[in-house]
Amino acid sequence: MPQDPLNAMPLTSKESGNAREILPDVLGLTVQIVNLYMVGAPNDPENWVLVDAGMPDTEKKILETVHKRFGDSAKPRAILLTHGHFDHVGAVIELAEHWKVPVYAHPLEMPYLTGDKHYPKGDDKVEGGLVAKLSRYFPTRPVDLRPYIQALPHDGRVPGLPDWQWLHTPGHTPGHVSFFREADRTLIAGDAFVTVRQDELYQVLTQRKEISGPPRYFTPDWDAARESVRRLAALKPRVAMTGHGLALANEELTPGLEHLAQHFDEIARPDYGKSVGNR
Repeated sequence: MPQDPLNAMPLTSKESGNAREILPDVLGLTVQIVNLYMVGAPNDPENWVLVDAGMPDTEKKILETVHKRFGDSAKPRAILLTHGHFDHVGAVIELAEHWKVPVYAHPLEMPYLTGDKHYPKGDDKVEGGLVAKLSRYFPTRPVDLRPYIQALPHDGRVPGLPDWQWLHTPGHTPGHVSFFREADRTLIAGDAFVTVRQDELYQVLTQRKEISGPPRYFTPDWDAARESVRRLAALKPRVAMTGHGLALANEELTPGLEHLAQHFDEIARPDYGKSVGNR
């Protein structure tokens, strides 16, 4: 049983470069602007999984961290994707081919992971800072993960993580998922919500903690995004790890997540942009 997060503070107690042991069996790695997670006990080279795959051309950094964490012969049981945006699948093809392991995602995300469909262009007209204004230049081309890609089991089981479940949390993308461990209420939320204002360059650079909705420039369905945040808040997670920003726990997490769930449209939904819809 992993250590109870209530007794695991501070979450940033063990850091090495851009890697951070968040829980005894969860290591977070930040590559440029995005987080990925290695779930499994250290020094066990076979019984762990990788959640998301970072930015393009980062496979060397990821493999170096894997070897330090699990050993030179380490190979995950699977790669799990919260969704298919470029900053979450950047090294996934190289890693899947290197390890020869399956990659799992929600069925609705498949067109973006089999080379069949582009994501919508970033909304550079959306309310937000400099990152939002630059989003039209962000890659939206799909990756082609055939023959490695598989659909997550329909019953919520998580391959390679028997104590976890996956939850469909759409809005940011149609097939976005989050991962939750009921035993200690640990949540990997992807971009369903984040802990930094991802559209503001200064906030991204300083990593100022702020529980926020999904990145505005890449979120086409704000009604679904709101319901996803409410679903995750109802789980009352003790620890939350997101695609952008630092992990939060307990008193840093609970009030802010509940406030976001209750006031999502005022806090997260932009006042203008292509996909704002009705408040």
